[in-house]
Amino acid sequence: MSTQELYDEIGEAFEGFKALPLARYVEAPSFLGMVGDVAGRRVIDLACGTGFYTRELKRRGAADVFGVDVSGEMIRAAEGIERAAPLGVRYEVGDVADLAPVRERFDVATAVMFLNYAETVAEFEHLCRKVHGSLRSGGEFFMLHQTPDYDFSGPSPREYGFLTELTGEEGGTGPRVRITALLEGAPITFTAGPARREVFETCLSKAGFSGIEWVQTEVSPAGVAAHGDAFWADYRANPAFEMLRCRA
Repeated sequence: MSTQELYDEIGEAFEGFKALPLARYVEAPSFLGMVGDVAGRRVIDLACGTGFYTRELKRRGAADVFGVDVSGEMIRAAEGIERAAPLGVRYEVGDVADLAPVRERFDVATAVMFLNYAETVAEFEHLCRKVHGSLRSGGEFFMLHQTPDYDFSGPSPREYGFLTELTGEEGGTGPRVRITALLEGAPITFTAGPARREVFETCLSKAGFSGIEWVQTEVSPAGVAAHGDAFWADYRANPAFEMLRCRA
């Protein structure tokens, strides 16, 4: 099953990912905290899924937010949410690999678990170049992905709603990984290829990005309040997510 077919099948269920402890108390607050102030800025949200971050960035004052995803079902779900509670967000079904040049470039590009699906280093670099071409000079690119050197033999994120396992296969950019979102009653499993750290850094540099900086995720105060500090010990010992920012 292709990535597009998988996400078409998941559809609206993808919204449930954000309620899992790891997404709710680590991923979302860490990523939005890194992106920071978007007031008055034009933002493109790559592989936007059902629009969780697309909507949140608009709520935080972005002047224009455009979400793009390869899955038609994901975009239909996002557009349904927009119709029910209009924010003025725009969506489009499309592959970032084929992203057309834009007349007015964006100030900010965001991507959560987007580059995991590049099959080869060449494809990874091509995607980075497409993102660079969508940004104005000095525009910022913010990413969140699985930690490149994550220890699969270390503490597991199962308690936080996810299970990650090596498939035993090696892709062009790094090992293939089976990820299961432990949604109540209906776990969803998909396969991705978290890229090696040097693949990120080399391809982003070749695409024209500078100021490349890795940023650690953190458990939010709300997460500590909800579950206690000790609950998060395994995540802190072996963080599943890491972020990256750079400038066009």
